[in-house]
Amino acid sequence: MAVHIAAALFPVGLGTAMLALPKGTGRHKATGRIWVAVMAVVAIGSFWIREFNDGAPSAIHLLSVGTLASLALAVWAVRNGRIRTHKRAMVGAFAGLVAAGLFTLAPDREIGSLLFGGL
Repeated sequence: MAVHIAAALFPVGLGTAMLALPKGTGRHKATGRIWVAVMAVVAIGSFWIREFNDGAPSAIHLLSVGTLASLALAVWAVRNGRIRTHKRAMVGAFAGLVAAGLFTLAPDREIGSLLFGGL
């Protein structure tokens, strides 16, 4: 769990920078490849976190599926010159990451309970 959380924090910061920096540069492309790889690892790794739902997948795993689909679409789109689709898919993947992070802050979730005392 701690590795998953730490790994997820990295693309939050990197993704925020990516949204602000110029697009289409060599730096953007290289950083984007790293971001996609880390996001894929975080999303895939989430499927092994099941101790909070009696061993079954939870609703948050749907965000992981959506994230993987967005990443695949974004990579396909940029390789095929569909920049608008690429942009939308990447923003969607980033939004999914942020949504998953916010979802974990709910008071009935472990991280929310740790931070907010189980309010």
